[in-house]
Amino acid sequence: MDYEKLMEKAKEASTKAYCKYSDFPVGACILTKDGNAYTGCNFENASYGLSICAERSAAGAAIVNGERLFKAVAIYSPKMENCIPCGACRQVLSEFEAPEGTDIITYTQNGLRIYKLSELLPEGFKLVLD
Repeated sequence: MDYEKLMEKAKEASTKAYCKYSDFPVGACILTKDGNAYTGCNFENASYGLSICAERSAAGAAIVNGERLFKAVAIYSPKMENCIPCGACRQVLSEFEAPEGTDIITYTQNGLRIYKLSELLPEGFKLVLD
């Protein structure tokens, strides 16, 4: 799947966001190493700390379907160009980073912008179990 199609899925997911408190809809679409795509949107709660970002929503959809390696993540908000993941989402996504890295794709008026997750989260936390 090309990244333009991935972004279209993220845009569509943003229309489903439940964001009555912030009025900041976000959609995400994860492309897995196996070539499958999973979408998610942000959903808020009156107890704001319980809200879930679009990226973690999409990650949950991928995980429940047995996916463990994320090749790319497209993120879109109609309220903001170049909408990159928050720190919590960067850390969660790093848990499922593909061996060659994970591309983070954002939308700008000049076209798609692509980052490597490792660029956005250098020295991410990795638990080492002996």
